[in-house]
Amino acid sequence: MPELLLELFSEEIPARMQGKAADDLRRMVTDKLVAEGLVYEGAKAFATPRRLALTVHGIPARQPDLKTERRGPKVGAPEAAVQGFLKATGLKSLEEAKIQRDPKGDFYIGLIEKPGRDANDVLAEILPVIIRTFPWPKSMRWGARSGKPGSLNWVRPLHAITATFGLETEEPDVVKFEVDGIESGQTTYGHRFLAPAPVQVRRFEDYEAKLLAAKVVLDPERRKDAILTDAKQLAFAQGFELVEDQNLLDEVAGLVEWPVVLMGSFEPEFLKTPDEVIRATIRNNQKCFVVRDPKTGKLASKFILVANIEATDGGATIIAGNERVIRARLSDAKFFYETDLRTKLEDRLPKFEQIVFHEKLGTQAERIKRIERLAAEIAPLVGADVGTATRAAHLSKADLLTEVVGEFPEVQGLMGKYYALAQGEDASVAAACEEHYKPQGPADRVPTDPVSVAVALADKIDTLVGFWAIDEKPTGSKDPYALRRAALGVIRLIAENALRLSLMKMAGSALAGLSVEPADTSKLPSDLLAFFADRLKVQLREQGARHDLVDAVFALGGQDDLLMIVRRVEALGKFLDSDDGKNLLAGTKRASNILAIEEKKDKRSFDGAPDAALYSLAEEKALAKAIGEVKAEASAAVAKEDFAAAMSAMAKLRPPVDAFFDKVRVNDDDPKVRENRLKLLNEIRSATRAVADFSKIQD
Repeated sequence: MPELLLELFSEEIPARMQGKAADDLRRMVTDKLVAEGLVYEGAKAFATPRRLALTVHGIPARQPDLKTERRGPKVGAPEAAVQGFLKATGLKSLEEAKIQRDPKGDFYIGLIEKPGRDANDVLAEILPVIIRTFPWPKSMRWGARSGKPGSLNWVRPLHAITATFGLETEEPDVVKFEVDGIESGQTTYGHRFLAPAPVQVRRFEDYEAKLLAAKVVLDPERRKDAILTDAKQLAFAQGFELVEDQNLLDEVAGLVEWPVVLMGSFEPEFLKTPDEVIRATIRNNQKCFVVRDPKTGKLASKFILVANIEATDGGATIIAGNERVIRARLSDAKFFYETDLRTKLEDRLPKFEQIVFHEKLGTQAERIKRIERLAAEIAPLVGADVGTATRAAHLSKADLLTEVVGEFPEVQGLMGKYYALAQGEDASVAAACEEHYKPQGPADRVPTDPVSVAVALADKIDTLVGFWAIDEKPTGSKDPYALRRAALGVIRLIAENALRLSLMKMAGSALAGLSVEPADTSKLPSDLLAFFADRLKVQLREQGARHDLVDAVFALGGQDDLLMIVRRVEALGKFLDSDDGKNLLAGTKRASNILAIEEKKDKRSFDGAPDAALYSLAEEKALAKAIGEVKAEASAAVAKEDFAAAMSAMAKLRPPVDAFFDKVRVNDDDPKVRENRLKLLNEIRSATRAVADFSKIQD
């Protein structure tokens, strides 16, 4: 079947935009093809700094013919209605229409036949529209045509469009169209410096091979593999190992079409600066990789750069230029670091009194005091020394005012640790300066040092409660203050450190420290608890647990001990995987459904203990006895926090529940017996609530 090749050749596309642009091109073209009835077999998009390319194979050569029936006016309708019908359907006269009988009368039916068009014609129609409406985050206009209405907007000046379509066994046709004076053809261009001459291409296989010959590696994944392999080999040959950086690799692969890996060096005296500062300096300013000495694990005075050209001097000039810039940048970083060391962290804190954290939540200084107070309250609960935790909270944000963090915000916290150690602070205080920001994502490490845990919890809970109090909650996909991340951080800190903490108490303490008065103080902790429940569902779902089990546990009310909630959910999940659990769930839901119907019918609930004197069947008596025993046993197990034992107790309900529904008619003719049996069903529901609200569990 025919294949489409499309290339949009331009000036350099920013590396950060290339991946999404390739995905957008594939999505927009294939969506349009399907909408036009041209169902394809496969599609793949590519991006280099100067081009977006797409190949779509298995496209039919022609659209399918369409036949549709259109209902017209009644037989005998006014002439105007008849003429309108004939015009809309393209019929010459009513003799070409069918008559369809209907209970409301006889109607004319017109058969409209729309022959399919050649796929080439369809492509020539849809591709210009896609190019003109392409969703670049930022775009520009250029040249003499830029002042005209409707001129093309593109990320960078667009120079050429390649578009061919045809069978693999035949010479493809050019999909002819024009966009803003640029006519489609089959001419592209190779590497800007190494092979700038025009290249004539036919189809994708030919296109990719000719570009490679013209020093352009089309596939970004292939460029990444080449860069990573060559960088590792070059480092190994010098006795070093590459410090891998996936984000940097992605960016660098978007900066070159023909990657050439080279190694440069800098003066060893710069290694007195922390490794992370050196790495940030080289990465941010020159997009270069660093290497380490495998014997010491410390950085070496070497770096790896990726050029976009095979230089005649073997890259010596390129290396020298990068060394010159990196030397100057490292000199600045060394100066910043040494300058920072001359000022103690606590001496920087008064400046926070002039820095507003949030207009409704006060200054950074006020926020630090709140974190100190909350960390002191949390410290005994997590096994941390109160004085150490308070000191750590006091210094935790001080490095934000240092020169190094001002230049490289990504090393905040880490530099706090280095400066705290340099001024002789306790190791736990220094560690907390770095770790109180953690975990910042699902893959981030969770602190285990009690002081770090106390400060990290205080920091995140103060953030959550503060923004909840001023009604700045996340909405939809918007979360400008990263509150979802903060809540997940609290959950991971508690769960992975096996901490027994009350969220409501911590939220209440944080709320008491706020200077702002929330609109509804009584509602805030419960609203925040519901938010934690939603985040916990996300966390457990990623671990393979069912979100409805979280709902079932939270529905009991008063559940704010996250560790116990997690353990209860785990035990409930295991129980429901068993036959006893599945059958008891079915029986409980059956009881709940019957009760719901009868309560709606009678407009009342069936609370209260059943009357044992009204039991007439052995199955009623057996169920009542089992409920009493299970309630006591399950409640005792839950009180001991032995949720596995509570589930085992619940399993004993399965046989009497099954027997009850098998032998007993709930809606007995005797109103008193009926009411008593409905109360017994309510007892089933009540008994299971010792461990969870089974009505929230999905079948």
